[in-house]
Amino acid sequence: MLLAELLEIIRNGENSGVEFKRDDIRPEQLARELCALANLEGGHVLLGVEDDGSITGLTRDPHKAEEWVMSICRGDALRPPVIPYWETVVDASGCTIGVVSLPADLPDRPYKARRGSAWQVFVRRGTTTDDASREEEAGLYQSSGLLRYDIRPVAGTSRKDLDTRRLSAYFKYIREQQTPGEDDQVEWERLLLNTDFMIEDRGRSIATVGGILLFGLNPNRWLPQAGITAVAYIGEERDYATREDARLRGPLTPLVDSSKEIVDNGLIDQAMGFVNRNIGHGATLAGARREDRTDYPLAAVREAIVNAVAHRDYTIAVADVEIAIFSNRIEIISPGRLPNTVTVDKMRSGYRATRNELVKEVLRDYRYVDARGLGVPRKIVHLMREINGTEPDLVEEGDRFAVTLYRSPTGTTAPSGAE
Repeated sequence: MLLAELLEIIRNGENSGVEFKRDDIRPEQLARELCALANLEGGHVLLGVEDDGSITGLTRDPHKAEEWVMSICRGDALRPPVIPYWETVVDASGCTIGVVSLPADLPDRPYKARRGSAWQVFVRRGTTTDDASREEEAGLYQSSGLLRYDIRPVAGTSRKDLDTRRLSAYFKYIREQQTPGEDDQVEWERLLLNTDFMIEDRGRSIATVGGILLFGLNPNRWLPQAGITAVAYIGEERDYATREDARLRGPLTPLVDSSKEIVDNGLIDQAMGFVNRNIGHGATLAGARREDRTDYPLAAVREAIVNAVAHRDYTIAVADVEIAIFSNRIEIISPGRLPNTVTVDKMRSGYRATRNELVKEVLRDYRYVDARGLGVPRKIVHLMREINGTEPDLVEEGDRFAVTLYRSPTGTTAPSGAE
């Protein structure tokens, strides 16, 4: 790192990715800060810089300081071990600053730091390092793939909380397999246990998170975060003036008949109905044939909605997926950060990763999810560029991920069924 770069970082002050520290702190204190950075997006700890940004420099020999940092990161006070990037920078007054840097895509979250005889997960909130809440720790395990949240039991539920009609149609018409008789409770329970829609706990069969999300009779009774909040605004900003404001509720999957036609919409199709009602429509003639057109390629909108409900962080229990329609754009906001190792650039290239494997696989059975994992580059990015003439925004910000699709500059130019 060049001196000019370092001085600019110091001038900007501490933030969620930068911490100032003396090098005479206890190892546990440094481990705590590194742990919190590792659990967020990486960043820098600057040793020899005071809280107010004044530079006092290292108090120990730089080589000794490096050995001290590395011993902490090898597992003495931080687990799993990490290997940070260490460098020193000398300022104009001759003070040496130790720079400890952690990359953004560390794969082994959650990281823990020693506190006495125990190990604690720490997280970064702005310029503050705090103990992780139970939900935050669970989210870190889930994002790293160490916890399958969608196959956890939902306490208090039983088979009666799952929609038998939807389940029967799924196995018969979507998976095309034989199902037990309607009154054969034992075989139905065995089937649901074997497919992870239920789990056995102390002799009782309990519905899983995935089972409730996909086939629950009333998912929001058990999982308040299971719905979609959808608002269509009149202008370009969030305002009290709206065309429609809806709280969409229900299981993710639709009820289908023997020809796989939808009899009763699931949450995804409810969301698409909301979008369809609140965007511009038009038509053109292609020879003697009429072509219906909309402001957005509907396949791109659907892909963004499917991704939001399939890959969101369901450990965040107080937030719906959000759909906000403005006069010039659609925003689809999914609670939670991207899973470990996933970046926006990787998503644009077709990187395959999932947070909720059971949910994703069932939505793939219904053909909501691209089996090749290329939905983002081919359906969102490509269709918006080629048909809509705009570039979509994919942004991770705080504890949410947002996809913004912009209205065609020339109005209704996208064929509504464009795939």
